[in-house]
Amino acid sequence: MPADNALIAATAEHLRRFAPFDRMAAEHLSWLAERLRLGYYAKDETVLAPEQGEVRTFYIIKQGVIRGEREGQGAWLELHEGECFPIGALLSRRPAISHFRAQTDVFCYELDARDFHALLELSPPFHAFCTLRLADLLAQSQRRTQARYLSAATEQQSLESTLGSLVRRPPVTCRPDTPLRESLEIMRAQGIGSIVVVSPDGTPEGIFTVRDLIGRVILPATPLETPMREVMSPQPVALASTAHAFEAALAMARHGFRHVLVADQGRLVGVVSEKDLFSLQRIGVTQISSAIRAANELGQLQQAAADIRQLGHNMMAQGVGAEQLTLLLSTLNDLLTQRVIELECAEAELCRERFCWLAFGSEGRLEQTLATDQDNGIIFSLAPGESADAVRARLVPLAERINRALDACGFPLCRGQIMAMNPKWCLALEEWKALFARWIDAGDPESLLNASIFFDFRPLHGQAALAEQLRQWLSTKAAANPRFLHQMVTNALRNRPPLGLVRDFVTDSGGAHADTLDLKLNGATPFVDAARVFALATGANATGTAQRLRQAGPKLNIPPAEIEAWVSAFFFIQLLRLRRQHEESEAGQPLDNRINPDRLNDLDRRILKEAFRQARKIQARLALDYQA
Repeated sequence: MPADNALIAATAEHLRRFAPFDRMAAEHLSWLAERLRLGYYAKDETVLAPEQGEVRTFYIIKQGVIRGEREGQGAWLELHEGECFPIGALLSRRPAISHFRAQTDVFCYELDARDFHALLELSPPFHAFCTLRLADLLAQSQRRTQARYLSAATEQQSLESTLGSLVRRPPVTCRPDTPLRESLEIMRAQGIGSIVVVSPDGTPEGIFTVRDLIGRVILPATPLETPMREVMSPQPVALASTAHAFEAALAMARHGFRHVLVADQGRLVGVVSEKDLFSLQRIGVTQISSAIRAANELGQLQQAAADIRQLGHNMMAQGVGAEQLTLLLSTLNDLLTQRVIELECAEAELCRERFCWLAFGSEGRLEQTLATDQDNGIIFSLAPGESADAVRARLVPLAERINRALDACGFPLCRGQIMAMNPKWCLALEEWKALFARWIDAGDPESLLNASIFFDFRPLHGQAALAEQLRQWLSTKAAANPRFLHQMVTNALRNRPPLGLVRDFVTDSGGAHADTLDLKLNGATPFVDAARVFALATGANATGTAQRLRQAGPKLNIPPAEIEAWVSAFFFIQLLRLRRQHEESEAGQPLDNRINPDRLNDLDRRILKEAFRQARKIQARLALDYQA
């Protein structure tokens, strides 16, 4: 082989170790390798700077470390072997924003800007990486995660499938005036468990299932000549054929039924059952939700809680994303908590009290992982002449029974005593307002810490209108107090993402947590804190981090692409937390949020670095907006 060809082949082989070059076609990778030149930069030498004008070169680090610096921020970025820069500037045909400097002696592969743009047209994987960089890396990581867990799990239907792809046969229907006997004969002949009742123009009006037979036909001795309109379940839930199986599973969990209609623009396409979604899965969403609703004693709820955790593990094997998985886990945990409250209230006069159970923290944000403790409280209203202390005296013992039952189901008591059984967090509406107002007006460290927990409240059971009144009051009060928002920002900026200048990541140096970092505190929290401030500033009523960012972004004139990069980064960190907790659970270890980044594969290390960079970017936005 000629020397030049051997060098090109060696360069291509080296690049193939890194994304996105590992997914490029061989001819395109060779095309790239042929056009690269090698540059050398001594330690502390400038590689690229804003004052050099429009960027003319695409850089791939062959050896060494490059540091990115920005005016007023100092060093904020560190790039290692296989990483590229400055993609954004090349795509926009503008100067670089950062100053890129060699932190060590550095060798870089260099590609002319014209060849960079030509490669974008040649190679779809390269184009996807450059234009959707974080999303592309996340997709690769999710595929690896799925492959990893599938080896230890049963082969299951992917919840990313569209409902249209799950419809196996045309829907079986009848008219509203069809006699019950005729419909039952159709169901028996077709071997199906449900029939859709449609109007003459084909619009779905109701559904009748085998489960309806006992309650609506057999026990009440309904005549078989009865028209279907009198025994059907009206207004069945319908989703578009483009909706994902996950959405159907979530609807089934929330409402406790086992069938979802698939309809496009009012036209019935088919029916998807729980069996379709989980035909190969031992534990189904509606099996769990139905078991929770039917539970009459604590032992049954303890089994349901274990099933929820097992379902989370199964869905990890399916490659379900962190956003969907945390939402589903939180929804099922909601149902379990609601049933615990119902059982504890069943024979008590307290059921008639005008109160609402509140969820705080990650439960309030619908972002629970496999390891979660309790953060909850009670808000109640007062009748004329009634004292808050008198109502509290009746509610606190009930709350303690509920908290301890949840603890028995695997939701540990909060070490900080942020629970409804603590009289401090069992308050009348006006008391909550007064407490929140003190925190907002004081702005001291303890008040800011409390705000970061309690302002994420969400009604879970009871008089939700009380929580809605408190939310509306809080939104107005916080938005009118820029000093408080500035203090929230200052407090949030004290928790910096653990990116290092000497090493990729800053980890704990000693003790039981040596060489690890806390993904919850140092990774997810910067996004959670920023989203909370944005929501309070704009009056966004969402409590979830992603929903807050998406609601507040347009009001703050933040580009949608920037918002989605933050959301993607946040949910990758959540995914790493879930994976770590799954591994700890399998090993019988206590669940936590700590990882050793050196044990991650190269792809996940790279994405985690990018996720922490996005955390720095969202904090930079906070600092700029509030001059903090």
